[in-house]
Amino acid sequence: MATNRLVVKEEVAVFASVLFDAAHEAGGQEAVLDVREQMGEIIRLMRADLDLAVSLSSADYTAEQRKGLVEAVFADCHPALREVLAVMAERGQADLLPRVYADYCELLSAKLNLVVVDVVTAVPLDDGLRQLITEKAEADLGKKAVLRERIDKSILGGIIMSVDGNYIDASMISQLNRARHILKDTSDGGEC
Repeated sequence: MATNRLVVKEEVAVFASVLFDAAHEAGGQEAVLDVREQMGEIIRLMRADLDLAVSLSSADYTAEQRKGLVEAVFADCHPALREVLAVMAERGQADLLPRVYADYCELLSAKLNLVVVDVVTAVPLDDGLRQLITEKAEADLGKKAVLRERIDKSILGGIIMSVDGNYIDASMISQLNRARHILKDTSDGGEC
C-alpha cells in the first residue's frame, strides 16, 4: 500500500509540475497566478457539485467521456489547466486536483519566490489597505506578496485572508456568529 501512496504522490507532483511549467511558459507569472485561481474555483465547484466531481473520476464513464466533460465544462479555463485536468479525468484521477493544487502552490512559492495572499472583503480594498497588507505579508514571510482580491457581500464587512493554508477570518458575519454562540451558551439569561 505504501508504494501506491508513493506512486500517487509522484503523479500529483508530475501533474503540478507540468501544469506550472506550461502556464509559466505560456504567460509568465500572471498566467501561473491565473491558473492557481482557476484551479481554486474548480475545486470549489467540484465540492459544491458532487455529480460533477464523481463524473470526472468515475469508472462508470469512459476515458473519452470524462475528457469530453472536462473540455465542455472548463472550456474557458487556461489551456494548460484544461489539458492537465483532461488527462487526470481520462485516467480517473480528477479527484486528485486538491493535492495537485497544493503542490502547484508550493512550486509557485519555490520557483517564483512568491506568496499569494487571498483576500475576501465585502467592498473593494482601497490602495492604502492593499499596500499595508502586501507590506505586512512580505515582512512576515520574506517573499514577494501578491494579493488576489475577491468581493463577497455576504460577509457584510471586515476581511478574510488566507496565505499558504493559514486562514484569518475577521469578517462581520463570523463575528456575529461568534456573538450568537456566546449569547446562546449563556445559561443565566443575564448579560454576558
